[in-house]
Amino acid sequence: MADLTHLDENGKARMVDIGDKVDSHRVAMASGRIVMSAAALDAIRDGAVPKGDVLAAARIAGIMAAKKTAELIPLCHPLSLNAISLEFALEDSAVRATATASLIGRTGVEMEALTAVSVALLTIYDMAKAIDKGMVIEGVRLIEKRGGKSGIWRAAER
Repeated sequence: MADLTHLDENGKARMVDIGDKVDSHRVAMASGRIVMSAAALDAIRDGAVPKGDVLAAARIAGIMAAKKTAELIPLCHPLSLNAISLEFALEDSAVRATATASLIGRTGVEMEALTAVSVALLTIYDMAKAIDKGMVIEGVRLIEKRGGKSGIWRAAER
């Protein structure tokens, strides 16, 4: 069990010690989508959702969530992010959210990017559920990470 970084030699959970790591520029990009009816997608596109500007609210929610990742995910280090951005793309039957998080530090920002995407998509659901309760959040995943000793990693195309 010693090979698992979040477990000590006795199998007990622990926060990984990053004190000896070197600061480096770290970036992570995550993506996911929410599939919905044409009516819900049209309402989001046209700004006709009764609760207001769905994508503006989702962007703010995702950014706020990224900043609180360590409060939500056990054993995550609290990080001082340099930047977090969220972009949205309207697809045929879905909205795709893509988050990019970055910092200069001793540990990666993958969880922050994934949290930002997840909460942004949940916010879209919350704001548009009066139009379509059957929306499906899918495909939330890490797309790319850069920095640290492992360098650059990119997800395989699907």
